[in-house]
Amino acid sequence: MNTRVSAVVTLLASIVIAHAAPEAFEVGPAQKDQLPQGKEADGIVGDFLLRNDKVEAVISGNLPLRRANMSTFYGDSGITPGCLYDLTLRGESNDQITYFGPAQQQGAVSWVRVLKDGHDGEAVIETAVTGANHGGLARYHHYQLRDGWPGLRITTTFVNESAELKKVSLMDKWTSFLRTGNALGIAWADAVDPADKAGYAYGVIEAPEGLVPTKPYELVSGASVTVTRFLAVGHSPVEAFGLVAAQRGPVGQVTGTVHDAKGAPIASAEILVRTAGDFDANVGVVHPDAEGHFAIVLPEGKYSATFTDLGRADVPETMEVKAGTPATIEATMAVAAAIHFNVTDDAGHSLPCKAQFLAAEGTDPVNLGPQNRAHGCADQYHSEKGDFRVQIPPGKYRVIVTRGIEYSHLEQQVTLAPGATFEFTGQLKRLVDTHGWVSADYHNHSTQSGDNTCGTPDRIINLAAEHIQFAPTTEHNRLYDWRPIIDRLGLASEIQTVPGMELTGALAHLNSFPFKPEPFTQDNGAPVWNPDPRIAALTLRTWQGAEPDRWVQINHPDMVKDFIDSADAGKEDGGFKGLATVIDGIETQNGGTTDILAGRPFQIGKDNNGKETVWTIREFIWLQMLNRGHRYAAMAVNDAHQVYNNGVGGWRMYMPSKSDQPAEIDWRENCRHAKAGHSYLTSGPFLQVQTEDGTGPGDTTRAVKGGVKLKVRVQCTDWIDIDRVQVLVNGRQPKELNFTRAANPKMFKDGVVKFDETIKVPLREDAHIIVVAIGEHSDLSTGYGTSYQSKMHPCAYNNPILVKTGDHEFKPNGDTLGFPLPVAKMTVEEARRELAAASGGK
Repeated sequence: MNTRVSAVVTLLASIVIAHAAPEAFEVGPAQKDQLPQGKEADGIVGDFLLRNDKVEAVISGNLPLRRANMSTFYGDSGITPGCLYDLTLRGESNDQITYFGPAQQQGAVSWVRVLKDGHDGEAVIETAVTGANHGGLARYHHYQLRDGWPGLRITTTFVNESAELKKVSLMDKWTSFLRTGNALGIAWADAVDPADKAGYAYGVIEAPEGLVPTKPYELVSGASVTVTRFLAVGHSPVEAFGLVAAQRGPVGQVTGTVHDAKGAPIASAEILVRTAGDFDANVGVVHPDAEGHFAIVLPEGKYSATFTDLGRADVPETMEVKAGTPATIEATMAVAAAIHFNVTDDAGHSLPCKAQFLAAEGTDPVNLGPQNRAHGCADQYHSEKGDFRVQIPPGKYRVIVTRGIEYSHLEQQVTLAPGATFEFTGQLKRLVDTHGWVSADYHNHSTQSGDNTCGTPDRIINLAAEHIQFAPTTEHNRLYDWRPIIDRLGLASEIQTVPGMELTGALAHLNSFPFKPEPFTQDNGAPVWNPDPRIAALTLRTWQGAEPDRWVQINHPDMVKDFIDSADAGKEDGGFKGLATVIDGIETQNGGTTDILAGRPFQIGKDNNGKETVWTIREFIWLQMLNRGHRYAAMAVNDAHQVYNNGVGGWRMYMPSKSDQPAEIDWRENCRHAKAGHSYLTSGPFLQVQTEDGTGPGDTTRAVKGGVKLKVRVQCTDWIDIDRVQVLVNGRQPKELNFTRAANPKMFKDGVVKFDETIKVPLREDAHIIVVAIGEHSDLSTGYGTSYQSKMHPCAYNNPILVKTGDHEFKPNGDTLGFPLPVAKMTVEEARRELAAASGGK
């Protein structure tokens, strides 16, 4: 008998009968290694572990600042002690749930304790919020477990200890899932990535007659109400759904197998189950095991079961479930259509890459999976190696393979027949010469951050496929290190990292590294955010001891609040005075397109409600600040929270490196160059700028004979182009230093090297010089397809070169570039007047 089928048979026999002792205990330092693991595992020392022979769960302890992650709930009141954080089948290390709050439990509690340790056959953890500390309304949650149970009974009791009428909500809440449903009063959820093959379900099994959980329940003085729900975990949502249903009444067993016409099991198939008859309800999805087997229990009745898998035609089936009469269902599906890739570099070595599947006319757009995973996200597939296979529906596709902005691309029109496998082979040639420089992105996220559910391995693969070589670990409010995942994926030769974090709150966010994560502590030992960015920056500087090479940057900065009008009063107050001296960099580019050549500090747009509003332009204000003497470095990042659309690759930086090999990148060297501004920001072109004496970005030189000569070289891979090079002098755009392919065709080329010229820049005063190379009439669509980055213009610019006109310290000129420094609370009318004044009234 198949293992999973046997397990369900055993489960049915034991679902009500208790066996040997389950366990409930507080986790101390000696027990931390017993905490369950998985994608969303969040247990720490001081939490409580509940386990039996089937499942293991973590109930969060009454600990300072206890929360599963930053984003379960925001704010000071967003703590969630006494809630369920983890639940997985025992020994499978496959936790996929972040939080389950009975009656939406949130905020401070009076205690969390072991009520029964399990020695008598029952283990119970109790969470209490006393009436004295909650306006006279007491609440108690009991998490109960017995051997043989495939989940927990969670009982909530509210007691009105006040003299007033109280209204309580008995609605539960859980996070974070993408595919959810509710059938027959049982809520279910699938793992964010269906390939993780886990599902959850819960439903009320004991409650007062007539209770409607969606409506407030009234409690008169002295009254109480008790509700018990069952929370189950299985290998799929339908498996968990049936286990909850078994707590309510009769269920019948269904076992089955799915294989192809050649008899091979289809582990990637999904079985979509719905009730049949007068009442149609979505019961969820079944995930078969590696052998194509599945075993579930369901309430009595008739059901439809649709077998589906990418690259194959659906197979609809029906089944009738009766208690005591096991049902069997077997489906045979067609052989899958697929594309097999064998992609190498010039030397024939397999390498990470990204494939796009763009539907041609007459073929429906393909959806390979959720946007936050690497192996199939919308119409893309990101792979850690060049040898991979992607199942895809038959049809006509434009298939494009890329690896970032230094390599060539592969493109083929593919007509895929049913059941056929197309062999896609080719070499990605490294066209752009970046010797002595490495690509870096200082700001990205995975599910550890809490505000997204992108798997950490998926983020690493995304980085590798887009050819980011140095990527510090920057999860929200959690010290973390991507190194073990990089090693496990076999990508140590492709990506270098260093442990760090993003310190996040309602105002300024700051990235910083290096740190040493402290596992099994709240936030892995991260500091607490402060609304004053100067205090936050200084806290990071000294956290875990002073580190001379520690990096601190402000992410997606509010340039007005941070540096001009900290009080949001509509007038200049100098911003947070001294802030510019305690940070190393700011993000002038954070995903999206660039406005480096906008020539104005704000624009008028529309908010989400269609109302006109004023949007400040970060790049322009940075140029204004440079003229005020600010010397932090400009940064280009992606701030990725997904793989498709909001993934990495759209922006990156290049910094000098003694080694071109990612495994040999020295984070200290990279950080020191970043601090000094020895960097280029790019969404595609590889720009190089230096003066005749070899001075490059971030450094200072002296003008010769009233000016300086710039050597400007721009390289692009075969799917990127530029048509304009503009030299900025103290933030302004001299017309004589504006070169376009249309006006200056002899200066632009069509090969890898697009521009290679020496430009004379006349100077009458000290100046910071920035060169911008941009493709104003081209985009990034070949590399990004249907992702939003495809609409971006390829653009690169350098951190400023400082040029002195005499033997003195560099003197910023104070020029605000034709506009007053923008302040808070600017109205649309005020913005229009300033824009009109700057354009001479036009």
